[in-house]
Amino acid sequence: MARSKSTSAKNTATSSRSATKAKKGKVQAAPSRVTRRGKVKPGRKRGWNYPRQGYGPIHRWLPSWRFVLGSFLGFIALLVGTFVALYIAIDVPEPDDFALAETTKVYYTDGSTEMGSFADYDRESVPLSDLPDVVPHAVIASEDRSFYSNNGIDIKGIVRALVNNVSGGAQQGGSTLTQQYVERYYLGTTTGYTGKIKEAILALKIDREQSKEEILENYLNTIYFGRGAYGIEVAAQKYFGIHASELNLSQAALLAGIIPAPSSGDPAVNPEYAQRRWQRVLNLMVQDGYCTQEEADAAEFPETIEKVASNDYAGPNGYLLSTVTSELVASGEFTEDELSTMGLQIVTTINQEKQEAAVAAVDNLPEDRPENNYVGLVSVDPRNGEIYAMYGGADYLVRQRNAVTQDVAQGGSTFKPFALLAALDQDMSVNTRYDSSSPKVIDGLEIENFDSSSRGNINLVTATMYSVNTVYVQLNKDVGPENTRAVAVQAGIPEDTAGLDDTLTNVLGSASPRPIDTAKAYATFAAGGVQHDPHIVREVRDRDGNVIYSADTEGTRVFEENTIAQLNYVLQQVTAPGATGATAGQLGRPVAGKTGTSTGPVSAWFCGYIPQMVTVVNMYQIGEDGSEEVLTGFGAYTNIGIGGGSFPAQIWLDYMEVATADMEVEDFPDPVWTGSVPAVDSPTTSAPTVTEEPTETEGPTQEPTETEGPTEEPTEEPQPTETEGPTPNPNEPTEGDPGGGEGDPNPGGSP
Repeated sequence: MARSKSTSAKNTATSSRSATKAKKGKVQAAPSRVTRRGKVKPGRKRGWNYPRQGYGPIHRWLPSWRFVLGSFLGFIALLVGTFVALYIAIDVPEPDDFALAETTKVYYTDGSTEMGSFADYDRESVPLSDLPDVVPHAVIASEDRSFYSNNGIDIKGIVRALVNNVSGGAQQGGSTLTQQYVERYYLGTTTGYTGKIKEAILALKIDREQSKEEILENYLNTIYFGRGAYGIEVAAQKYFGIHASELNLSQAALLAGIIPAPSSGDPAVNPEYAQRRWQRVLNLMVQDGYCTQEEADAAEFPETIEKVASNDYAGPNGYLLSTVTSELVASGEFTEDELSTMGLQIVTTINQEKQEAAVAAVDNLPEDRPENNYVGLVSVDPRNGEIYAMYGGADYLVRQRNAVTQDVAQGGSTFKPFALLAALDQDMSVNTRYDSSSPKVIDGLEIENFDSSSRGNINLVTATMYSVNTVYVQLNKDVGPENTRAVAVQAGIPEDTAGLDDTLTNVLGSASPRPIDTAKAYATFAAGGVQHDPHIVREVRDRDGNVIYSADTEGTRVFEENTIAQLNYVLQQVTAPGATGATAGQLGRPVAGKTGTSTGPVSAWFCGYIPQMVTVVNMYQIGEDGSEEVLTGFGAYTNIGIGGGSFPAQIWLDYMEVATADMEVEDFPDPVWTGSVPAVDSPTTSAPTVTEEPTETEGPTQEPTETEGPTEEPTEEPQPTETEGPTPNPNEPTEGDPGGGEGDPNPGGSP
C-alpha cells in the first residue's frame, strides 16, 4: 500500500513537471485521439511547422537542417536545369554572323531631326595561317595568358566582376579571349546579368565545339582596334598602312596593347598611354617565352599613320559631333567605341535654326578675311547650361581643333567685370570715382586708355561703359588682384587657365581662356549668380528607346543675387549708344555684355547676354608656326585694328537677331541700391564719343609704335608648335604679350 502511494506520488510529480514544461513552452505533445475501437492514436502534425513545436522562443523559428539541405539541393537543381536548357537553346553563330555595330544617331534638340551619326567601322577577315606568330602571341600575352588551358571562361574573373558589380562599380564581365569574342555577337546586351550568363554559356560551348586555333582566328577577325577597324587586317591598314601579314613584333605589341581601350589608347590620341601598354605587352611576351629579352629591348615604338576622320564629320557639324563624343566619354558613362557601335539615340541641346544662324553669321564676314583668321561662337542657356549653338570652325575634316572648346585667346577687357564683381563683393559702390587720365602711372606701371582719352573723375559705371583701363587698374589695386582672380575662377574660368595670375594688370585680360569657359562665367551673371556647366548632350537612349543618360542641369549658387543684379545693371550700360558695345544694343531688348580687345590686338571678343541666352564670340589669328599673331585688318578694317566691338559684336548681333526671334523680351532683375541709383557721368574734360573700335581717323593703328607706351613687361616670342591654335594645349600656352584693355596695343606696364 505504501509502495502504491509512492508510485502514485511519483506519477503525480512527473505529470506536474511535464505540465510545467508545457506551460513554459519547452515540451508540448500533439493532442492524441481515441479511435472507435478504443485505440489511442497520436495527433496529426501540421504541414507547416513554424513556429516549430517543442523548442525555445528563438530556436523554434530557425529552419531544420533537413529544410536547409533540401532548399540548397533544390537551388542547385534549378541552376543546373537552367544551365542545361540555355546550353541547348543557345546556338553558336558563324563568325561572319557576328554583329559589327549598330549605327548611333545624333539628333538636334527636337529629338527627331538627325544631325549626324557614329558608324565608322570596317572589317576584313584574314586566315590565322597568314599572320606572323608575333600577332597571336602578343594578343594572348596581353589579353588571356591562360588561353590554351582555360575552357572558355575565367572563374576568378567572373567572381571578381561579380563582387565589383554588387559593390556598385561599373559592370564587368570575364576577360578571356573567348568571352571577348562572344561579346562581339551579343554587342550591347552583355552589360546586364542575363547577358553575362549568355556570354559565359556561349563561351563554354564555343570552347567545346571549336579548336583554340579557330577561336583565336575568329577573335582576331572580330575584335575592335579603334579607328573604325574591326579585325587585325583593317587595324594594320589604318594604323600602319600595311597588311596584317607584314606586322612585326613592335607593331603587333602596339595593337595588342590598345585592345582594352582602342580609341583612347590610340597613339594619335594618347601617346604616353599607348607606349606604356606597348611596353607592358613586350614584357609579358618575354615572361611567357614568346620573344627574347634581346628582341624586346631592340624593339622601337612604332610610328603610326595619320588618323583619318570619317566623312560624317565634314563641315561645321563635325565640331558638334566631336564635342558630343568628348562630353559623353568624359562623363565616364560611355567609351568612344560604345558610342560608335551600340545603336544609341543621342539627343543634343543644339537648336537647328540657331545653329544655322551661327554658321551664317560667321559666313557673313568679308571675303578678304585672312585664311588664318579664326572665329569661335558659343551660345548657352544660362538657366540650365544647355548649348543652343556652337561654331567651332568651318570644316572639321580640314582642321580638327575646336575654336570654342580647345583654342584659347587672350581675354582682354572681358576680365574687367571680375574686378567689378570683386569690388561689389567688398560692398564697394559703383558710384566710387577714380581719375581716368591717360597715361597714368600706377605702382610703377604706365597704363594707357585705348583711345588715349581722359574723362576726368568718373564712377565705375562710366568706366565700364567706356572700358577705361586706368580706372580699372586703380580699382584692381584697391580690391586686390588676387581677389579679381578668385572671382574669375568662382565665376567659371578654370584655375589653370593660361596667364591667369595675381598681377595688377590681370584685370586687363592677360589670361587666355577658351570661349566655352568665358561663356560659363557670363552665363553665371545672366542666371543671377547661379552657375551651370555648359553641355551639348541632353539625353542618351538605348536601342529600345530607354533613357540611359541625362545631363545634370542642377545649378549651384556662387554669387549673391543682388550683387549680380548690380553687375548686370552696369554691364547693360556697355550696350548703350556711344558705348563700346553699342552694336549689341541694336538687338532691341535689354542686353548686357562686355567687349574685349587684347594687346596687339591678338584677339577680339564680345560677350553679350539676355536673361535667356548668353553668346560669346571671339576672333584670333594663328601664324604658320602655331603661335598667336596680331589680327590682320580686313573688310572695313583693312587699315585699322580689329577690336571686340567690330566683327565680334557684328557676328553676335547677326546671330542673336535670328536666335532670339521667338523668345519673349525679358528684363534683368532690378538691383537694390544702398545709396543713390548710379548714372553715367558726363565727361569733365574733352573726350571723343567712343565706339570701342577705332575709326579711320582716330584710334590706334594695328601695329604698336614706340610712342604709344611700353607693354606691361617684356615678353618672349611665342614658341612654334605643331598643333594649330593659339596654344598646342589650353593648359600649356605659348608665351606672348601679357594682354591689355580695349583696343590699346600698349595698356601700360613697367618701363
